[in-house]
Amino acid sequence: MSKNTLKLAMIGCGGIAQVHLNAYKQIKQKEPVKFEFAAMCDPLIKAAENFAEQATAFQKNKPRVYTSVHEMLEKEDLDAADICTPHSEHHVAGIACLDAGVNVMIEKPLGVTVKASKAIIAAGKRSGRIVATAENIRRGLSQRTSYWIINELKLLGMPRLLYSQQAVWSDPSVERRWHWRIDKWMGGGGMVMDSGAHFCDTLRYLYGDPDTVYAKVQQLEKWPHKKNSEVVFDDREDTWVATITFKNGLVAVWSWTMAAPGYAYTNVIHYGSKGCILDHGDAFHGPFSSAEVIVQEGPKRIVTPMAEMQKQFLAQLDESKKNALFPYGFTDGFVLECYDFLDAVEKKRKPEVDGEMGLRAKAICESIFESAALGQAVKYDDVLSGKIEEYQKPINEHWGL
Repeated sequence: MSKNTLKLAMIGCGGIAQVHLNAYKQIKQKEPVKFEFAAMCDPLIKAAENFAEQATAFQKNKPRVYTSVHEMLEKEDLDAADICTPHSEHHVAGIACLDAGVNVMIEKPLGVTVKASKAIIAAGKRSGRIVATAENIRRGLSQRTSYWIINELKLLGMPRLLYSQQAVWSDPSVERRWHWRIDKWMGGGGMVMDSGAHFCDTLRYLYGDPDTVYAKVQQLEKWPHKKNSEVVFDDREDTWVATITFKNGLVAVWSWTMAAPGYAYTNVIHYGSKGCILDHGDAFHGPFSSAEVIVQEGPKRIVTPMAEMQKQFLAQLDESKKNALFPYGFTDGFVLECYDFLDAVEKKRKPEVDGEMGLRAKAICESIFESAALGQAVKYDDVLSGKIEEYQKPINEHWGL
């Protein structure tokens, strides 16, 4: 191992961490000495052992295994840690690492609340270490192309309207297996801030910061889960409708439900004054490569597949820009977020999606919850500053924040 090789730890060896691990494997194939896993940490020793075994298949040394973050930090001399724990542990593990001088990338959402997110950012400033938010969606080729279409080519004209609507039905009588996400204290909320964190980051990437948010958030069904021998019910919302006005004039309507029997539909359209991006996917992860770009010229509609626009986007990039956006030709967002983190630590530069950007996306999610809790529109900046925290206050108190 080179003396410049970054010593990396994975904290949390569950579902999404497996995708991160696979991404690091691909990076290792391109830059063998860029990093090495020194440690795997998870409260379940078997999970950490499993990840250590997998890492050994693509690096020379087997990572050491821990069940305690604090023990790991005492025994290891780490450069960086990738944190994939439940949301409520993001600030706990993140602050411990940063105070120990370890750079961190933390899965979205950055913290379980705005206050938790700010505590992570403050720890990064104290230690002079990097705080990155793991955000893979904005890095995809179709999202990069959409940014180019909207903000550089200005092919759609001035942004006007965004409709992101999805209605599906899931049988509420089916008993599900309990997992930490259904617990309000551990998850912080439901899909608004889970997959919704991706959507809110993409909104900011494409259109900048919101101004006001007005939302109705509901749980229309009861969702049973089996926890050991006990049946518990889901705390999360199953439905919301949010109107988000942006500082650039865009008005977005974002709605989602899993409590809509009889007819399912998805409708995602980005409108400008000259045309639109007609998306074909879901209400969280687009624009997708299957989208269409439609420009209106009088009565004539010019329709271009997103796949064709992607080719045009790549063709106009010089090699330097192309390598910065898609090093080694990587286009998978998970690989790109992990590579960006490692490269930022190595070069002591700011990552593309740092803690502040993670916080700002998080604040859109929380603005939806806060508006629903108060029954009125809220200013995004008031939620971002912490002035408004009606919904978040009990969660903060539960975790001693």
